[in-house]
Amino acid sequence: MLRKLWDLFIGFTRASNLGFGGGPSLIPLVKAEAVDRYHWMDNEEFADALAIGNALPGPIATKMAAYTGYKVAGWLGALAATIGTVAPTVIVVVLLGSLIIKYSNSPELQAMLMAVRPVVVVLVAETAYDMGKKAFPSSSTWGIAVVTIALLYLVNIHPAFIIVASMLFGWLVYGRAKKTN
Repeated sequence: MLRKLWDLFIGFTRASNLGFGGGPSLIPLVKAEAVDRYHWMDNEEFADALAIGNALPGPIATKMAAYTGYKVAGWLGALAATIGTVAPTVIVVVLLGSLIIKYSNSPELQAMLMAVRPVVVVLVAETAYDMGKKAFPSSSTWGIAVVTIALLYLVNIHPAFIIVASMLFGWLVYGRAKKTN
């Protein structure tokens, strides 16, 4: 059990501290740990966990950590993974906060960030591609994607409303279809 807790802590420490750009940039790193390295879940389970995490309020990294940790080792696992996600960053920010503030506008730091942004986009796109292979099994799921894009970019509806509506749609359409089969 201690080995599982340690692996959860280390895996989520590694994922959260190598990600630049906030929550979405951590998703491929969490996937690399949870799916590829430790095999705590497969791609489909990861996509489901990510969907659940995105449907709930709060930062995605802590929700993914808690979900994965709980799946692997119960409440202690959720705690170990969440601490691994949050504690190192908090310590770095507290210890280096004045340096971060002092150099936040430096040309050198801005240059480094400019170079890392495309890498983050590619990593997120690669994760989206992997998840997309399972997320679009039928023409109706493609229809949901098209409607989502239209609602986001043409009507400007908040993503939370779209997530709730899609969950209700899934429950009504797909959930009832399984009951009748």
